Amino acid sequence: MTFRATILTLYPEMFPGPLGVSLAGRALGEGAWACETVQIRDFAADKHRTVDDTPAGGGAGMVLKVDVLARAIDHARTANPAAPVLAMTPRGKPLTQERVRELAAGPGVTILCGRFEGFDERIFAGREVEEVSIGDVILSGGEVAALVLLDACIRLIPGVMGAASSGVEESFENGLLEYPHYTRPNEWEGRTIPEVLRSGDHAKIAAWRQSQAEIDTRLRRPDLWERHCGARVQPASGARRKDEGK
Repeated sequence: MTFRATILTLYPEMFPGPLGVSLAGRALGEGAWACETVQIRDFAADKHRTVDDTPAGGGAGMVLKVDVLARAIDHARTANPAAPVLAMTPRGKPLTQERVRELAAGPGVTILCGRFEGFDERIFAGREVEEVSIGDVILSGGEVAALVLLDACIRLIPGVMGAASSGVEESFENGLLEYPHYTRPNEWEGRTIPEVLRSGDHAKIAAWRQSQAEIDTRLRRPDLWERHCGARVQPASGARRKDEGK
C-alpha cells in the first residue's frame, strides 16, 4: 500500500520541497509514498479566484472562505476517501509520535494548509477535519508544518529507513527523550566517550542508555516524565519539596 499525501495549499510549488531529497526523496522515487498538491484557488467561484475575505466582526487580516475550502476538501476526498483530513493550525491538538505512527500505518493523509488569519470556523463543523499543531509557534502558513508532519510519517513507512530498529530507539517512541550519542574520536578537547559505551558489555550499555534517557527526560522535559511514570516530578536537584506551611 502506497502512503498518499494530498496537500491543499495556495503554494503547491513548496512540495515536495525538502521531502524530495535524502531518504524521503528516494522513497518518493521508489513509490513508497506519493505526493499530490491541490491548488485551493482552483475551487474559488469568481473570476478573480478569491479564497479569502475580511473577518466577520472586524479585525486585521483575512480569513479563508469556508465554501472554497469545502469544495477543495470534497475534491481531495474523492481521490483518497480513507485518508484523514488534517488542518495545520496552532489552535489544533499537539502532534505526538503516537499519532504519527497511526497516520504512517494508514493510507495517507490529506493536509489543509492555512494562510492569513486562518480558516472560517464553520469548516470544522461542516466537514470532518482534524486540527493539528506542531507546537506553540506561529508560522506564515501551514505548508512548513505540513512538511514536518509528512517527514515524521514518511520515515516510519517500512523500508524508508535502513535498519528496522532505526525508528524504535528514538525520542518519544517509548515516552522518553532519546539517550545521548557519541562516535569517534574517543577523545575530543579533553572530553571522552563514556567508558561503558566502549566496554562491549551490551547489557551494561542498554542499562546506561535507559538511565540516561530517564535522567534527561526528567530534567529537560518534566511534562514527558510525569506522563511516562505517573510520578510527581521532583526538583532537578533531587531534593524533596517542603510541605506547605513548614
